[in-house]
Amino acid sequence: MSEPVLPRPAQLFFSIFSRSAPLIEKAVKELELCLGPRDFESPLLPFDKTTYYESEFGPDLVRRFVFFEKLIPQEKIVPIKHLAYKIEKKFSRNGRRTVNIDPGYILLERLVLVTFKNFSHRIYLGDYVYGEVTLLYSKGEFRPLPWTYPDYADPLARKIFAEARARYREKLKQC
Repeated sequence: MSEPVLPRPAQLFFSIFSRSAPLIEKAVKELELCLGPRDFESPLLPFDKTTYYESEFGPDLVRRFVFFEKLIPQEKIVPIKHLAYKIEKKFSRNGRRTVNIDPGYILLERLVLVTFKNFSHRIYLGDYVYGEVTLLYSKGEFRPLPWTYPDYADPLARKIFAEARARYREKLKQC
């Protein structure tokens, strides 16, 4: 028989994209007001693996992955998704978003994204939020799954997540 075990805290991160690098920075500052400081971030990357968002945002999008200093209880990702939504609304103009803020977390064994959109491979977490295992850590690297978005399956993104995972592993030693 298994016994209940407290889950490990998670490494919170956000994927933030926009046409404007300064707007991404403003969104990060808003997140920091509620979640504390970031401690690691990717360089600006082209967001060019899909045209899905072009009708809302226009072309030439850039993205940054931002990782936060404090680890979070995994269940806190649900209110954090709602926080991201509120910040997106705050920066919207004429009913259109100018910045997209997608939260997720890293554990030693996987990377999880959250969304308001249901789909066959997503699990309902509560309060309108669904969770998705997007990458699995196996044999020394993050590996994509059949539903993994192409930008998360990209080798550069997986390298960034591997670096964040290494930093997370060090944080766990201090818990």
